[in-house]
Amino acid sequence: MATPLKVGDRAPTFELPSQSGDVVKLDALTTKGPVVVYFYPKDETPGCTAEACAFRDNYDVFQKAGASVVGISSDSVTSHKGFAEHHGLPFLLLSDASGQVRKSFGVPSTLGLLPGRMTFVIDQQGVIQHAFNSQLFATKHVQEAIAVVQKLAKA
Repeated sequence: MATPLKVGDRAPTFELPSQSGDVVKLDALTTKGPVVVYFYPKDETPGCTAEACAFRDNYDVFQKAGASVVGISSDSVTSHKGFAEHHGLPFLLLSDASGQVRKSFGVPSTLGLLPGRMTFVIDQQGVIQHAFNSQLFATKHVQEAIAVVQKLAKA
């Protein structure tokens, strides 16, 4: 398994389908402002639901800082659509069915079995400004990402 990307690394570009079926390109998102990309294991599981709802509940804070939020898992577009509708998620959920994007960011698995939970904050130049890895503290990802995007907004 590759080492996770870290602060100062250039984020790999990607194109993935969203819950609406539209293809989303990272490069198109970063032209608008910083992007919070969070990788999570699975739709509708307790930790992933808590994490997604924490991003949802703080979505206005991210928007005020000019940042986009993007969740990525290997779940299907259909699964993401249902998850987003069920929990009123206002941000993009992308389907990385092959796991290639997760691999390109070096997101480690937990116990060699579960897809890892990792969050990256990427600036407008496509450079990673923050990386946080924790399988257990799902909602802490949100608070860390908020602090970074607010700092970028002031810069």
